Amino acid sequence: MEPRFLLLSDVAAELNVSDSQVYHMVRSGELPAIKIGGRGQWRVERARLEEYIARKYDETADWVQHNPLVDRDPE
Repeated sequence: MEPRFLLLSDVAAELNVSDSQVYHMVRSGELPAIKIGGRGQWRVERARLEEYIARKYDETADWVQHNPLVDRDPE
């Protein structure tokens, strides 16, 4: 059974980005997370990570639609 909450390092590994990039996404509010424990350790709920990934797919599809690939060197 997969854990419900992930460490920021786990999220970084899943997204193939650095820990500091995930920390920035959390601190900016781009990726929802919670702080727990006396030292305020960050945790990301797996469901929120999946929602984030789905949202990024939608944003990317929208960007691609509005920024078509143009053949700059037609034959």
